[in-house]
Amino acid sequence: MPGNQYNGNSSHIPGRLERLLRERELRKSIKASSATANSNDVTADANHHGNRRPPPSPEQPQCEVFPQAPAPPPPPPPPPPPPDHHNPSSFIDHYVDDSAAAAASIRPHSDDKTEAAAAAGHRPLRQRLLVVANRLPVSAVRRGENSWSLEISAGGLVSALLGVKEFEARWIGWAGVNVPDEVGQKALTKALAEKRCIPVFLDEEIVHQYYNGYCNNILWPLFHYLGLPQEDRLATTRSFQSQFAAYKKANQMFADVVNKHYEEGDVVWCHDYHLMFLPKCLKEYNSNMKVGWFLHTPFPSSEIHRTLPSRSELLRSVLAADLVGFHTYDYARHFVSACTRILGLEGTPEGVEDQGRLTRVAAFPIGIDSDRFIRALELPQVQEHIKELKERFAGRKVMLGVDRLDMIKGIPQKILAFEKFLEENAQWRDKVVLLQIAVPTRTDVPECMIPDLLDVVFLVV
Repeated sequence: MPGNQYNGNSSHIPGRLERLLRERELRKSIKASSATANSNDVTADANHHGNRRPPPSPEQPQCEVFPQAPAPPPPPPPPPPPPDHHNPSSFIDHYVDDSAAAAASIRPHSDDKTEAAAAAGHRPLRQRLLVVANRLPVSAVRRGENSWSLEISAGGLVSALLGVKEFEARWIGWAGVNVPDEVGQKALTKALAEKRCIPVFLDEEIVHQYYNGYCNNILWPLFHYLGLPQEDRLATTRSFQSQFAAYKKANQMFADVVNKHYEEGDVVWCHDYHLMFLPKCLKEYNSNMKVGWFLHTPFPSSEIHRTLPSRSELLRSVLAADLVGFHTYDYARHFVSACTRILGLEGTPEGVEDQGRLTRVAAFPIGIDSDRFIRALELPQVQEHIKELKERFAGRKVMLGVDRLDMIKGIPQKILAFEKFLEENAQWRDKVVLLQIAVPTRTDVPECMIPDLLDVVFLVV
C-alpha cells in the first residue's frame, strides 16, 4: 500500500494474529511449491508425448476437474451504499430507541398522590429520566475564560437515547475536559444546561487512573476475554489499588451530582462498565430511588470474572440496582452465573435474589433507528454520496466493515480472511471489494495500541 510503512518490529503483534500471518506465509509457500511441481509435471508429460502444453494460468484454480473451467456467473448488482460517512456520527449509530424499554421497565407505577400532584401542576406528566454515563453527549471546547462551544459527540450511546421520547431526560456525565477554575465550571454548567446536560468535573489525575487506568486497562480487556494485564504500561499508574481507589472515587463523584439533581419519582439510568459502583452509591443516598444499570459490552463467564481482584465488590454494587440490563441473553446468563458462583446467591428466572430482595436481570437487544436512516436517504448530500459510491464500485459486490480502531475489533483478522477468500475463490477477484472504515477512539489508552495496530494492518495489507 503506497505511503504505508511497517516498522519491521513484529514483537508487538498479538499471538493469534502472528499465528494467522504464519499460516498465510505457509499457504503461499505450499501454493508456490505446488505450482512448480505442476509445471514440471506438465513439461515432462509434453516432452513424453511430443505435445507441449502451457502451464495453467495463475488466475485459474490449480486442481481442475475439467480441462476448461466454466465461465464465472455474472456479478451480482451492488448492494445499497452505506449511510453518509461525511457525518462523523452517522456510521457509529449502533443503537436505537429499543433502549427505552429498559428505562420503561423500571419506571415506578404512579400512585394517586403522584397523579394528583401532576394534575395540580406540581410535577410534569412526563416521567423524568436521569441518564448517567461516563461522557456527555456533547464535547466542550473552551473559547475564553467564560465562553464554551459545544459539539455533538459521536457514539453509540448518544444515538441510542435519541429515541427516548416518553421521558423528560437529563444527561449527567463528564464533559471530556479538565476545568480546574470555578469561573470556567460555572460557564460550562450554564452552557450545558441549555442542552439538558449536567457536568461532572473530574481532574486529570482521576481521569487518568479511573478512565485510562481501571476502566480501560482492567475492565475493558477482561470483559472482552483478554484477561488482566501482565504488566502495567501506564506511565504514572503502577498499582491496581490506586486505579481501583480512583474508580470508586469517580463513581462517588457521579453519585453526588445525581443526588443533587434528583427529584422524587425520577428514574436513574446508569450506563456501562465505567459506573459499576454507582447503583450502590445511589441506594446509600436513597433506598427508594429507582435505579437501572445497563452494560454496553460483553459480560464474561464466571471463570473469567473471578480473576478480577475486586470481583465480589463490583457484583454486589451492581446488584444494588433495581434492574440490570445486557445486550444479549448470554451476557445476562453470565452475570447471574457469576453472582451465584462467586457470591453464593440464588439465581431465579427473573434475576438474582439476595436476602429477600430481587434484582431483575434481563436482555434488551438494541438495533438501529431505521426511520432515521430512511429520512437521511432523502437528503441531497446523501443522494450525491450514493451516486459517488455507485460509480466507484460499479459491477462489484461491496463488503462493508465499520469498526473502532481497536485490537478487540479484529480488523487485521478480517483482512486476512478476505485475502484467504480471494485465494480460494479466484473467480471473485476484481468482482468484490472490502471497504473497511476504522474510527479512532480512546487514543490515550495503551490497550487500544493505535500506532501498533496501524502497523499490523499495514503489514497485513
